[in-house]
Amino acid sequence: MTRECAVLLPGVCAALADPRHPGLDDSCLEKLLDWFRSLTWFDPTVELVQDNPCLTELISSVLALQDPSPSILSFTLQLAGILASSESRFQHLQQEKLLGRLFGREGPRGGAAWEDASVRSAWVKGVHSMVHHQPALLFPVGRTYDLFCFSTGGMDVLFTLQGDPSLFVASAASQLLVHMLTFSLESETSKALSTKDCDWPECAQMIVKHIQESLQSSSASHIEQSLKLLSSLFGSCFGSCYAAWTEVLWLDIAKQVESFLLEETVQAQPLLANLLLNVARSPVFCGTEGSFWALVTSALEHLTPVQAGPLAVGLLKLCKCPQDVRIQALTVLLQPMDCILRAASQPLECAGLLDESVSDPGTVESLLSSKTTCAGLLCQTLAHLEKLLSLKHLRVDLPCVSLLRSLMTILQLCNGSLSPASPLGSAMSRNLINCFRVQKSALDVLAALSEEKDCDTLIGSLFDVLLAYLQSPNTSPTVLKKTFQATSKWLVRLQELSCSNSQWQQTEKILEEVFVVLQKRLCSPCWEVRDSSLEFLTAMVKCLRDQKEFRQCLLSSEVLRLTENLLEDPESYVRASAVTAVGHLALITCFAPESPVIGNQYNKESIVAKLQEILSTDSEGFPRRAVISIFTKWLREGCTGQLEDTEQFVSRVIQTVECDLDWEVRLGGLELVEVFCSQTICQLSQCPYAPVSSAVTSSTPQNELLQVFCQAKLFGFLFGSLCDCDKPVGQRACDVLVGLRGHFYPMSTLENPQEIEDSPAGRGIAWLQRTLRQGSLAQNFPTDGGDGVDFQDPESMMLALGAIDLLELHDELNKSSDHVEESPQSLLQDILATVGTIEDNEVDCY
Repeated sequence: MTRECAVLLPGVCAALADPRHPGLDDSCLEKLLDWFRSLTWFDPTVELVQDNPCLTELISSVLALQDPSPSILSFTLQLAGILASSESRFQHLQQEKLLGRLFGREGPRGGAAWEDASVRSAWVKGVHSMVHHQPALLFPVGRTYDLFCFSTGGMDVLFTLQGDPSLFVASAASQLLVHMLTFSLESETSKALSTKDCDWPECAQMIVKHIQESLQSSSASHIEQSLKLLSSLFGSCFGSCYAAWTEVLWLDIAKQVESFLLEETVQAQPLLANLLLNVARSPVFCGTEGSFWALVTSALEHLTPVQAGPLAVGLLKLCKCPQDVRIQALTVLLQPMDCILRAASQPLECAGLLDESVSDPGTVESLLSSKTTCAGLLCQTLAHLEKLLSLKHLRVDLPCVSLLRSLMTILQLCNGSLSPASPLGSAMSRNLINCFRVQKSALDVLAALSEEKDCDTLIGSLFDVLLAYLQSPNTSPTVLKKTFQATSKWLVRLQELSCSNSQWQQTEKILEEVFVVLQKRLCSPCWEVRDSSLEFLTAMVKCLRDQKEFRQCLLSSEVLRLTENLLEDPESYVRASAVTAVGHLALITCFAPESPVIGNQYNKESIVAKLQEILSTDSEGFPRRAVISIFTKWLREGCTGQLEDTEQFVSRVIQTVECDLDWEVRLGGLELVEVFCSQTICQLSQCPYAPVSSAVTSSTPQNELLQVFCQAKLFGFLFGSLCDCDKPVGQRACDVLVGLRGHFYPMSTLENPQEIEDSPAGRGIAWLQRTLRQGSLAQNFPTDGGDGVDFQDPESMMLALGAIDLLELHDELNKSSDHVEESPQSLLQDILATVGTIEDNEVDCY
């Protein structure tokens, strides 16, 4: 603690304990607690409370109040717990007889304040902070320090708080019990333990006994609380760090858990899946034998499909789950998809995905035939399947062809294009018609399946389904967006397939149909549809621009003209997407080595002029950001011509960007400059990938580089951006300048500011250094040579790079904006100002 803070702290403590002062904002109290946490974290000694007796006086004063405010009482409980987090400070507070009065029966537990949830929560948090050393946990009764846990019924309070009506309090109590049990075992971990000789330490024994009794009680709420506690316990480090104890605890409760599975009316069933999954993650149960995996199998059979789904997908992610359990888990996930395929298929067609079911198929059929449960079950199943498809190493084989067929069936049921003959199929068709939730989920899985290589035989039928959605006026904008995303993924797969087996005609036919639909959608009256269509077009260009069939279909359609028209769309999001699409299309129409001749309106100069006009005149930020992003992409790909053309292009862009009111546009301009500098250095330097040696710093390439950068007016833009009122802009500009200095000034060759200050240029550089130190206060930064600084003079800019302390500026710009305003000293001053104990001019208010 600094001396300044130590001087202010007694006044703050006195103000907090004085009921005449107005209550402080909770955020101030939280910041104060954070400060004490940081102090105690780095210094466990007793000096903090000995040197600052005002802290114990604060606790005593609050305890002496007849009716303290809940916020001050909560603060005091948490503060005491934080201070007692080290053994030495804990003993000091015990000697002062403060902890028992706060956390024991005579404390707030027995008073009216306990009705306030914030006080109960603070009590739990205070105990949690305290229990980080053995004396705080194992208080011998009748000794110098007396335990709230054993002698004053503290454990019973915690057990009760597990069921607190406030979810925050209940969660905190459960977390504390987990912490106390695991912490009490730390002294036992060094012993050689087997499952037969594990004797729980006293505190752990109390918690385990409570769990066992609760599980056997007739109270559904007690059972639920204990199952949640067990899930938290096995989900914490307990399951991996305390193998012997994990096995003992599981053997104690396994029979009871099994009985819950078999008693279908028990409300605890939904919690069992999470419990079993957390237990399965423990290394104790990695083997393929044992009763535990038999219980998991039983759970997959007896839990409802909605309850078993999360357990199944969790098991499939485990590395050491037995293969037979893994297959059973996959079967649970595929059962709804199998049911749909069977119900919707005509006789003699595909039978389904599965040869046999894990649980009763009638349960799944019942859920799918019900209007209230059909969509929910399918959305959950599809979400799980998408998660599995995203895994790099799935240890079971998915039946991808049947799964794709099932997804197509779902999508056809949702848009009414399939009329199943079976009663179950008809019911599902009624349930799913125009169900947007299921459509979106199915399309997500469909997109993920494009990575699988076994689905090629169905690709024609798949595009029939996708095109039906793209063409239908009933497809909602959100579903259409998902359809576009899935279509772009499968178009890439189609292109790969046609390259390998020469199915050019099928590819060309599908692409022609896609472009016909796209033309229609680009003219939609709904702006979301126009926006999604442009995003789809951009995605296709990114993936397929090198493919001959794609280019032919694109250039023979009206898509180019329609896209360019949308640069003037009334909706700014659409204009931004049109800019991005036009920018990517230009890589085919303007900048390709052999650009096709498609009319004067698509030449490079015309496109660049249109985008520059948007950059300088569009009233919304989104299109302007899109333009600067496209210009940077063109520059990266070398599309802007020879060095002289690029220099003029960059110069025009940054002169427009530096006046833009949108900081993201200015930041994009700096990225453009960074790319330009990197490319120019690579072209003109002798060694493009390393700084030049000191012997070459005055050589022609270096002079030429400076000349190019000055002519492009980069330095005025970069130095001006250092004073930008938006910090990310200044940080990026400083990064670019530091990089340039590293190139022009290798190690130990920086200029000496004292030697250059007497020259005219040197005086200007000295002024520049002073101005930059003002930071964002110098927002009206002169970039036109004011005060003797010529930003287009190579010699002056060489001196500036060498003399100005850019690293100091870099450190200043990277400091957190609250490094002064939210310092502990400032916080204490603000608290004193709030309660009116110091004058306004002494306060650093923020």
